[in-house]
Amino acid sequence: MNQTRRKFLQQTSMIAAASLLAPIAESHAKAFQHTKPGYQLLFMQTDWGFEGTRDQFCAAAKKEGYDGIEVWWPEKPADQQLLFDALKKHGLQVGFLCGAGETNPTEHLAHFKRNLDAICSNTSQRPVYVNCHSGKDYFTFEQNRAFIEYTTAKTKATGIKIHHETHRGRMLFAATVTKNFADQQAGLRLTLDISHWCTVHESLLADQQETINDLLKRVDHIHSRIGHPEGPQVNDPRAPEWGKAVNAHLAWWDQVIAYKKQKGETMTILTEFGPPDYMPTLPYTRQPLANQWAINVYMMNLLKKRYH
Repeated sequence: MNQTRRKFLQQTSMIAAASLLAPIAESHAKAFQHTKPGYQLLFMQTDWGFEGTRDQFCAAAKKEGYDGIEVWWPEKPADQQLLFDALKKHGLQVGFLCGAGETNPTEHLAHFKRNLDAICSNTSQRPVYVNCHSGKDYFTFEQNRAFIEYTTAKTKATGIKIHHETHRGRMLFAATVTKNFADQQAGLRLTLDISHWCTVHESLLADQQETINDLLKRVDHIHSRIGHPEGPQVNDPRAPEWGKAVNAHLAWWDQVIAYKKQKGETMTILTEFGPPDYMPTLPYTRQPLANQWAINVYMMNLLKKRYH
């Protein structure tokens, strides 16, 4: 490729990226004019894909400027103590993931309840929230509804925020299904990982705007991964070819943040770009196409500047 053509393509890419971001910049300016006292924004880092000890992970997250971490609740007491010690040492808050994997609905719910009870009753580390991987997409409505009923009662009893994640394979795997639960369960609160819905519905959800707008009012926690109609994670959100997908996600998140600012409530965001196989890789070598940690830090800084 000659120098003239290369320069033309670079300039074209920059212009295209700028044009894609312009509408969001305008809506962003309008969305955050009023902030009620009490609004707080906390950024959490995932240990998914991190190779190292609990202490090393917490040290790295603190160094980057995160307020806390989101990790699966460790069922073994020794693992719990390692986590509690690292959190205290590095001055970090925590959000716990809670779930179960049994295929039998009764056994699945029982395991889920044990984990949630343990999280809510532990006196060493009160979580900022609990993010639930709830039920299964093949459980019946009644079987999955039991998870919402239990967490709603647990929140009332403990005051701990408990959210259900919009995740493929779980009970809230699709926007339409989630709306059905929301219409019948007033206590349902959401962790929005809308990248999953982009994949399930094979779209950026433009044909479901009314449903999406209604559900965004129930969001208390965001997983800030960028999805697209053919997958739950773009290879690199900094690349201009993903501008349309990035802007769609920013527009959804803008609405959630606007609600929280208007109400003066705490908002938490997890940066959750994942490792292979969420991260696309080169054939044969399975080398990731981008640096997972660097992308998550980029997303934190982008959203911190946008929403503080």
